[in-house]
Amino acid sequence: MTTVGAVLAEVTGRLQKAGIPSARLDARMLLAHVLEIPVTAIFSHPEKPISDEEEARVRQVAERRLQREPMSHIVGHREFWSLSFKVTADTLDPRPDTETVVEAVLAALPDRRAPLRLLDFGTGSGCILLSLLRELPEATGIGIDISPAALSVARENAKALGLQFRAGFVLGHWGQGVEPAYDVIVANPPYIPDGEIDALEDEVALYEPRGALAGGIDGLGCYRALAPDIARLLKPGGLAALEVGKGQAEAVGRILLDRGLGFFAVRRDLAGVERCVMVKRQMA
Repeated sequence: MTTVGAVLAEVTGRLQKAGIPSARLDARMLLAHVLEIPVTAIFSHPEKPISDEEEARVRQVAERRLQREPMSHIVGHREFWSLSFKVTADTLDPRPDTETVVEAVLAALPDRRAPLRLLDFGTGSGCILLSLLRELPEATGIGIDISPAALSVARENAKALGLQFRAGFVLGHWGQGVEPAYDVIVANPPYIPDGEIDALEDEVALYEPRGALAGGIDGLGCYRALAPDIARLLKPGGLAALEVGKGQAEAVGRILLDRGLGFFAVRRDLAGVERCVMVKRQMA
């Protein structure tokens, strides 16, 4: 029988040797996951004994991480907007960059207690829609996704957050069959050019659902498909906020403006990248 500290040191070393930048943090999270204890307990009780069975389980999950499987897939969840979201191989892993969309919408709304209607295209885990609903207590929303498996995850997340009665999830392809009108439309559509996906880090290229990444030859295909739906489904005065890839903000803005939507703002993420394009539908 060994101890938490000894196993932590071994797993950290193996992950570092494999070139994983977050080796120490990942090792702590893996141990906490297997032992079902808070990460803080890894620090405070390194002398805690680990059974042979627990050690074997730690080695199993460490091997998965050594194969570059994302931590969120291994532990089954990811924090987003200070909320815990279930994540599977069927959903895009929520990233801090995407919180920019939530921030942008909230900053643009004059009244967070208004009975708003929200629409989320390509909802995946539901992280954007559900985070907004947590901040907008009178709002309701619909999340649309082409993946039944992703929708199942989103429904689980809504229930876990107590939002199942204000959030609905619908199988569909963008705005087909959706009736107007919505106060807020959000989306994090696929925006990686098809030819660049295989060059992404292994955690993304090998494990993320390709349909949630591939944005066509130039990465803008989904924005072109979404633009007419957004123009049709937004209420007059309504707001749309879309995540974009690095260097895409101007092109996405033009696509939306060509559909008669009015430019509102571009919001940068914490790294200074133009990450969210916002447009409004003009008042009638």
